[in-house]
Amino acid sequence: MKIAVPTRDGMVDNHFGHCDHYTIFTINDGEIKMKEILPSPQGCGCKSGIVLVLRQKGVQTMLAGNMGEGARNVLESHDIKVVRGCSGNIDELVRAYLAGEIRDNGEACSHHECGTH
Repeated sequence: MKIAVPTRDGMVDNHFGHCDHYTIFTINDGEIKMKEILPSPQGCGCKSGIVLVLRQKGVQTMLAGNMGEGARNVLESHDIKVVRGCSGNIDELVRAYLAGEIRDNGEACSHHECGTH
């Protein structure tokens, strides 16, 4: 399984579409086996094509801070499960998710610098 997290300075970046980079965790037997850094494209994440890149890399889950409904819909239409409301250290977050302690908060970001989500 692969999990992606929008990242800035080792922490969850609060906005999926404008993060510094994505950290992709490879999980085997319930443990983190590898981390890969994927640079974030310029501009708005939901319109940048990043979802296709994430899917091609085998990402199945996105653990994110804030995210609009449009971005969530695009990710889910590419079979990437979205969990919103995440924060903190990315390694701790992924371990908590694997332990079943993290769930989607159901809240969508209601503003956007580049139009609509």
